[in-house]
Amino acid sequence: MSLETPALAGKYVRLEPLEARHIEGLAAAGSSDPGDLYRWTVVPQDIDTATKYVNTAISWREAGTSFPFATVRQADNVVIGSTRFFDIERFPWPQGHERHGLPHPDVCEIGYTWLASSSIRSGANTEAKLLMLTHAFEEWAVLRVCLHTDERNARSRAAIERIGGKFEGILRSHRMAADHTARNSARYSIVAPEWPAAKQRLTAILRYR
Repeated sequence: MSLETPALAGKYVRLEPLEARHIEGLAAAGSSDPGDLYRWTVVPQDIDTATKYVNTAISWREAGTSFPFATVRQADNVVIGSTRFFDIERFPWPQGHERHGLPHPDVCEIGYTWLASSSIRSGANTEAKLLMLTHAFEEWAVLRVCLHTDERNARSRAAIERIGGKFEGILRSHRMAADHTARNSARYSIVAPEWPAAKQRLTAILRYR
């Protein structure tokens, strides 16, 4: 299964494959929170935690289960956050099936997404989702992209719904939350037949930025 992915570039942001050179920028972006912006999200906020964050993300990439990015602002090349593909999965299609032997994933999730406080409501997140979803559906030809968020994270849930994510339900005690409790996750997805309408919606949102 091929996970080699180039930088994904848009008008506002560029998603660069995450590397050690991004550590300092991630630490600066993560330390920008003036209050409870990262209440529901684990975010590195200094060099030590950013180093661990990047090393863990790279190890997952090497294992073939994740592909992390640094989110970089196009205007000034400043690192403003991070996001990634993960839970990347290939189905065991039988010999003779049209998807048997294809080099790319069948399904994936987009998550571990966070931005510096100055980039919230800037169009950065919307464009990053457009870039990643376009890559997943049009380059990898995936069947489904999932998105999960803490059940309590109203802002994140509204953002997912706004870009076309369909609510599937609540996964109870699904993951460890940022506050170290057993998190209930709100599960959303976009499947391949829904992608053209979702792409149109995302493009329209960005057009009026």
